[in-house]
Amino acid sequence: MADHEIRENIQSLQTLMIKLYKRNPSELKKSTSDDVEKMVNWVFNGNHNWNFDAINNAQSTDAIYLAFNEEYKGDRVLPFIVGIYTMLIKAHGGKKEFYLFDSIDPQLLYNTSRNIEMAVWKLSNSKNSSGKPFLLTNELTEKENNLSFEREFGKIIGRTDFLAFTLSEKMERSIAKIIQNLATGLLIPI
Repeated sequence: MADHEIRENIQSLQTLMIKLYKRNPSELKKSTSDDVEKMVNWVFNGNHNWNFDAINNAQSTDAIYLAFNEEYKGDRVLPFIVGIYTMLIKAHGGKKEFYLFDSIDPQLLYNTSRNIEMAVWKLSNSKNSSGKPFLLTNELTEKENNLSFEREFGKIIGRTDFLAFTLSEKMERSIAKIIQNLATGLLIPI
């Protein structure tokens, strides 16, 4: 189950990165003159060990916060995706492949799901000092309702929650449910 869940979540993150760059082409130009697919391939398959000088090697929640930092002038898509990816991997014990005797902490998975929810909320609601969103995502107009970002993030959250609750039942451990305050926008350290 864990193999399938992490593989599907990584695939969703790749899809989201492509969609974010297509909706925010100026962000891609801050990183490369290559096309979107080449950038996404480099991020997910490059030989960088998820350490990127452009974002000061930030990972997990630190990288997500960077994407919403007014003073940061670089590509905002990169730290957002890197933050979620590295947070997911850390919650899976640093692994993408699992064996029979491997264990994953269901509480970390649950906390990661809550962080992704908060990051998606920030993505939709955080604005710069000019009142513009840091990154454009969903579009709600009289002519079109495009909620594809919400749906893809929902899949990641659902898969991660499902694995967390399945593992907690298997291990006979309960998950401490954490209520986050949307007003503060704080992420749970992972």
